[in-house]
Amino acid sequence: MTTIAANLQQVNDRIAQACRAAGRAPAEVRLLAVSKTFGADAVAEAVTAGQRAFGENYIQEGVDKIISLRQSSPHRLEWHCIGPIQSNKTKWVAEYFDWAHTVDRLKIAQRLSDQRPADMPPLNICIQVNVDGGENKAGVSPADALQLALDVAKLPRLCLRGLMSIPEPAPDFAAQKAVHEQARQLFEDIRAALAAAGAPWAQPWDTLSLGMTGDMEAAIHAGSTMVRVGTGIFGGRTYA
Repeated sequence: MTTIAANLQQVNDRIAQACRAAGRAPAEVRLLAVSKTFGADAVAEAVTAGQRAFGENYIQEGVDKIISLRQSSPHRLEWHCIGPIQSNKTKWVAEYFDWAHTVDRLKIAQRLSDQRPADMPPLNICIQVNVDGGENKAGVSPADALQLALDVAKLPRLCLRGLMSIPEPAPDFAAQKAVHEQARQLFEDIRAALAAAGAPWAQPWDTLSLGMTGDMEAAIHAGSTMVRVGTGIFGGRTYA
């Protein structure tokens, strides 16, 4: 068993254990393997070990890997953009990715909708929320998240799925869980408001993208449906 395969098994075991401790079924939480700074060969190892969903923070790097693996992998992979999206990069996200987790402005959502090819399924969207007001974190404020959700839900080539948040590091499990629970409560509040809004609301609203290598257990206890794990699978990163 390769190191990546062993790490994947350990991460999946952590997810299953956290789900059981929280009284949830392990199938309720999806694993997104965050492959930024690692090459297509590392992703291919994870694919061989059974992983199919991958997150990329750097759009050009992600597109290069998507193209490479389309040619070399026999499996249909699912690609998530989890990094910041600038206006000059929306076309790449719209044309190559299956999900975008970091929409925090209507302008970006509109460009993604306009540029999504007609022969591809709608692009799955999570709205990024700066749930704890971190000064160095991107995301719409909780107070503005509902209006953005209502506006994004109207765009024709997008499928609004839920919320994503990356809170500031917290010192322990209780503190991690508390901040993730703020995101969960906002998720539920928006779900109720969208349902009450009626047409054109017809979106799944089923995804709460919370938790990384260091806080995934707390996120799962708070209600996360998708954890984003990089270091725990691929190891420490070396940045250029």
